[in-house]
Amino acid sequence: MSEKVTTSYQKVQAFPTWLLSVKILQAKNIRKADRCNGADCYIMLWLPTASKEKARTHTVLNSTAPVWNETFHFVIQSQVKNVLELKIFDERFHSSDDLLFTILFDVAEVCSGERILANFILNSERKEELDVEFAVQEHLGDLESLVTNNVLVSRPVSCLNVHVFKEKSMKKLKEENDLELRVNGSYEDTWKVALESGLAESFPFHYTTYWEPELNAHLQFTRQQQGLYQLRFKEAGIPKHCSSNEEQDKENSSASLIMPLKLLSSGKDVKVILPVSADSDLELKLHTKACSEHLDVRLGFDLCKEENSFLHKRKEVVAAALKNILHLKDTLQDHEVPVVAVMATGSGCRSMVSFCGQLSGLQKLNILDCITYISSTSGSAWVVSNLYKDSNWSQKDLARPIHEAKKHLTKNKISTFSLDHLIHYQTELKHRDEQGISTSFNDLWAVALETILHDKVDDFKLSDQQQAVNEGQNPLPLYLALNVKENQISAFDFKEWCEFSPYETGFLKYGAFIHSEDFGSEFFMGKLMKKNPESRICFLEALWSNTLAVNLLDDWNKLSSTDAYWQKLIRSKIRNIERGHVPPQKSTYLETSWICPEGMLSEVIRDVLTDRPLHYHAHNFLKGLHLHKDYCEDSQFSVWKDCQLDQFPNRLTPSEDEISLVDAAYFINTSCPPLLREERKVDVILSFDYSLDTPFQSVEQMEKYCEEQGIPFPRISLSEEDKKNPRECYLFVDDENKKAPIVLHFPLVLDSFQNFKEPGVKRSKAEMEEGTVPLAGCQSPYHLMNFTYTKKDFDKLLKLTEYNVQNNRDWILQAFCIAIEQKK
Repeated sequence: MSEKVTTSYQKVQAFPTWLLSVKILQAKNIRKADRCNGADCYIMLWLPTASKEKARTHTVLNSTAPVWNETFHFVIQSQVKNVLELKIFDERFHSSDDLLFTILFDVAEVCSGERILANFILNSERKEELDVEFAVQEHLGDLESLVTNNVLVSRPVSCLNVHVFKEKSMKKLKEENDLELRVNGSYEDTWKVALESGLAESFPFHYTTYWEPELNAHLQFTRQQQGLYQLRFKEAGIPKHCSSNEEQDKENSSASLIMPLKLLSSGKDVKVILPVSADSDLELKLHTKACSEHLDVRLGFDLCKEENSFLHKRKEVVAAALKNILHLKDTLQDHEVPVVAVMATGSGCRSMVSFCGQLSGLQKLNILDCITYISSTSGSAWVVSNLYKDSNWSQKDLARPIHEAKKHLTKNKISTFSLDHLIHYQTELKHRDEQGISTSFNDLWAVALETILHDKVDDFKLSDQQQAVNEGQNPLPLYLALNVKENQISAFDFKEWCEFSPYETGFLKYGAFIHSEDFGSEFFMGKLMKKNPESRICFLEALWSNTLAVNLLDDWNKLSSTDAYWQKLIRSKIRNIERGHVPPQKSTYLETSWICPEGMLSEVIRDVLTDRPLHYHAHNFLKGLHLHKDYCEDSQFSVWKDCQLDQFPNRLTPSEDEISLVDAAYFINTSCPPLLREERKVDVILSFDYSLDTPFQSVEQMEKYCEEQGIPFPRISLSEEDKKNPRECYLFVDDENKKAPIVLHFPLVLDSFQNFKEPGVKRSKAEMEEGTVPLAGCQSPYHLMNFTYTKKDFDKLLKLTEYNVQNNRDWILQAFCIAIEQKK
């Protein structure tokens, strides 16, 4: 078995496939919901790692002990996590079928060459049971070359090209879309072919090679042509799978072709003739070929080469700045240079103004050149994305961009939703839709936010920020969002960190990243299928700050300050149901489980609770990828796993067509996770918090989160006096764990600024009013939903945050010294 390592994590290996046989035997004591008599039962089988097709048994009518004895076969890859779903339905003839039970069975429980009989206890009180026999044996065929980072797996992809040769006589056909081509489970899924034009066309289908799917061709024509629908194969040795279906409409008839793609030899043409009239044929040419092994999704947890190059250049800048500010005799060696990061939370316009002040304070202390990373979200991200339009912003006076921010924040916003602007918004959204970009209500928020912050269309994009870091001249900006389940579940129960940089966008726990300019494009099995235009950065700014994406369940959780109830509710619906089977000792199989079906009322309640009025849709760049058989054991995945659904691979993000992204604040108001990646080796974090009422909540929640995940982070120890009367700056150091970053936390507080206009310079009596900043109370102008400040309120908040940084210069330098000493 050959193995090639492509990165420090990503591996390419070849493995055989296996044949899984599932024999549905019988069930016992199965009754309808009203318990009056037996159900009309059938079972649906779905193994998403083997096929998108769902198989089903026949229906056994009115029986409490239905017997099926039906066998189904699946070609599986043992290196991926194969979880078979068995759904037991009660068939209804005048309404939708009732789902009685869902069984999740991890195929890893069955060893190669083994045959086991599983008895599933569906309801112990009513003694409802299901017997299923499983067997796995070697499947003769080629080795399957897999690309994996031990969390995600990419499998080989083939392309079927269907070339349709049309004749001008096709105009006789009645329907505009006469020919339908479909390969279930392929990236394209279905093509509708208009035959009227008479032009030859080609239609590709990209599919997982070893799934062995089928091409379905459906042709509709007039009744006069009915006797000529016979499909003939020119190539010998190819079996014919053809059926005719007369529709209720007496004027029309149809013919169908079903072609198993495993019968086609790679690289060879197969021609199919479809006679549609006495003097006209429709010719199809089928051609399959293997796609390149190259992936456009980077599977790996290490940093990309562009970021590593940036770090090498930035170290020289940081070393020179530290030598100057700390008055060092010698320049620091590479291994002695600490990685310092600025972490800004979100709070709308409040965080925007505050972060402007803090960056100004750092610049006046000559500390900006000591910073390697800047992470942000929400309003702080608005500041960063605007600054990086200037490729040398940190070397220039920040007065100009601050003045620009002040101009827009203090202007009247009444015209934001004027008729002219609404027409412009509608045009923008229509244009995105025409480009193939998935749109949502969040896009309206984006163009409105662009008007609020810029008053003009800004063509700047995230990838354009590379010009501001290509020589290490500025810190590398990092942005953060949460991937959630749209209209299904609270962010407390499912959330995944998604980070953005000028170089890459990706998911931390999956170790999967794409080029930033490819975000919004369409992928399949790690390959770029359709390149869509990169969105203007205003659409990402709206994503990083979509303050209306919270749902009622999120609000409930925040009010209750705990999600224990909901976790308990989930756990109560999942339990072990298999009897009499002992799994292999060294196995990462998931316990066989069942999930209680929801009734109509509970579904309605769930929809109300979890509906998100504002979220960002994007094509899922993990689409098609599978979970590795040991994904739960991988240390990188384990660090970032955040929810009960992590134990259910069929429900995780790779199975989704789209991702739903919201503001990170709906879990923790922080942009810290990208800085905690082990590969970034961040030594010092300057934590800027903009909460008005809970100045330590975000950093305390981050400490708790890191403790649960096993991520190094210092202990946040606070006295009652600190909580009651917080100071301007706090230094947190973990002396026992040198891998934990040093955290300097700056809450948004009014402390010595009341009496000092500059560090060490007291206010005169006439200047005391300038030191009064109304942060507290319901009348504070700095509340979250306020998008218009007075010039006076803007200036007060700006000067306060700038002062709080400058007044704590000694704490910052002390943190730098501790970090340097630790690295030595």
